[in-house]
This record gives sequence, structure tokens and C-alpha cells, in this order.
Amino acid sequence: MHYYTDVLKKYADFSGRARRQEFWMFFLFNIAVAIVVAIIDAVIGANMVIYGLYILAVIVPCIALTVRRLHDLGKSGWWYFIGFVPLVGGIWLIVLTATEGQPNPNQYGPSPKAVHA
Repeated sequence: MHYYTDVLKKYADFSGRARRQEFWMFFLFNIAVAIVVAIIDAVIGANMVIYGLYILAVIVPCIALTVRRLHDLGKSGWWYFIGFVPLVGGIWLIVLTATEGQPNPNQYGPSPKAVHA
């Protein structure tokens, strides 16, 4: 759960690097929370208002985490926009986020893996 809260604490921090584990654990927990919120929203009949507010609340941390994940690969955060290319862009972004980061320090900071080791 600390992966989820750590990302939310760095709400709009686009600097630094993020490990693969941090990215995918946040992604997994975020999907689970979104499903629970959608179910609660449907049960109380709020017409997806609560779900929409949740998505709006986590969109900036999700983008910031993805940018930090790209920084771990040595790529600029602008690579995030490759996901908007039809058909292949989203797949390529998934491949990038699943790729192991650079083990050595790069222009975006020290390796987060070395910090946690």
C-alpha cells in the first residue's frame, strides 16, 4: 500500500526516477481502488460522479509517475505523448514502462534501485 501513498505524496513531482515495481504496484492498486469506487458509485446511484472525481484526483499523480518511470529509462518525460499515437503508441508506452531502468545514475538522478538496495 505504501507504493500507492508514496505516489500520492509526490502528487505533482515530475523530477527524479521511479522503479518498475513502484510504477506497476501503483497501477495495480489504482485499478483496484477505481473498481471499488465504481461499484460504490453504482450502488448509491451517483451516476459515476464519485468515480469521475476519483479519476480527476489521480490523473496528475499517474502522469507524474509515468514521467518519472520514463526518466528511469533515460528518456524525457515528453515520451509520455507517444501513448497518443493510434494503435502502436499505447503499446510502446507499456513496453517502455515494463523495461528495466538504467542501473547507473543518469541526468535525472541516481538509480532508485540503488537507493532501495
